[in-house]
Amino acid sequence: MSMQVAYKSYQLELKHPFTIAKFSRTSTPVMLLKLGLENEVGYGEASMVPYLGENVNTAQAFLSKVDWNRFVFPFKFEEIMAYLDDIDTGNSAIKAAIDIALNDLSGKLQQRACYEIYGADPSKMPMASYTIGIDEPPVIREKVLDAKNFSILKVKLGRDNDKELIQTIRSLTDVPLYIDANQGWNNKKQAIDMIYWLHDQGAVLIEQPMDKSDLEGNAWLTGRSPIPILADEAVQRLSDIDGIRGAYHGINIKLMKSAGMYEAALMIKKARSFGMRVLIGCMSETSCATQAGMALAPLCDWADLDGPWLTRNNPFNAPQIVEGRYQLTNLPGLGLAGISPSIQLPFS
Repeated sequence: MSMQVAYKSYQLELKHPFTIAKFSRTSTPVMLLKLGLENEVGYGEASMVPYLGENVNTAQAFLSKVDWNRFVFPFKFEEIMAYLDDIDTGNSAIKAAIDIALNDLSGKLQQRACYEIYGADPSKMPMASYTIGIDEPPVIREKVLDAKNFSILKVKLGRDNDKELIQTIRSLTDVPLYIDANQGWNNKKQAIDMIYWLHDQGAVLIEQPMDKSDLEGNAWLTGRSPIPILADEAVQRLSDIDGIRGAYHGINIKLMKSAGMYEAALMIKKARSFGMRVLIGCMSETSCATQAGMALAPLCDWADLDGPWLTRNNPFNAPQIVEGRYQLTNLPGLGLAGISPSIQLPFS
């Protein structure tokens, strides 16, 4: 039986404008993918944030080049990823959509949850975090109230009002903070002073403090920081980890960068072999990619998978959070539920 394929673009609307150090947006273009085989279907998602260079047109162009008859169950993910990379060296988000859909489909055909297939223990699920983008104090207060079900806040910094933003949050809550500077700091001595101040404010990690190309500056901070410094923009895929070894305490893995779950799992293992810690993060995503990340989250130290709670029109049921932790289900595959009629994606 040959693979059936359907896909459509979807505009994921954000609850608030999402602002980081270098740009702002109010929505994210998403490509939703459905693959069918042996009376089962698998869902995948490409969340195409602008700075990574993908869009609906590039995603459609890539999908048009794929020979779906090559994908025979049981899926050989190493061979599949090599084939997709042969089509084009970029396009990591749409590759992630294919990988996620195949993982979902594989789990359903095996009647096993994806987290079980990857050897993740649900009892080791990290605490969930909620992202606060850069904004004015009144909006920051509103966002903090939106995060009432979360016990950790991830805060975007990298502009002139960093301390004001943190002080606004601290006027409302004392929960631990993850910090993401998104390459926004350019003076390492000012940055280390800021890191110590943030440590005193309850920050427990910092992502990508300086430009990804400034290996020396980030390594200088790593050698002096009281809290872990993580590479984010500096690490996209598996091959990037060798180049940043020793310059960071750990890495942030995102499925939209790693081209999906298969390579993300390899990145976790490689980072561990180097003694590095791991955060699994996300872009602006629906529950589809979020639950793919959740399947790997127990293999990581930290998890930042808050896409469904930052958006207005998630076309699936939101994952459950109980006592601050994402809950995995025993459903096969990704465990998606509540699929909106608007994205049923009929096969042609």
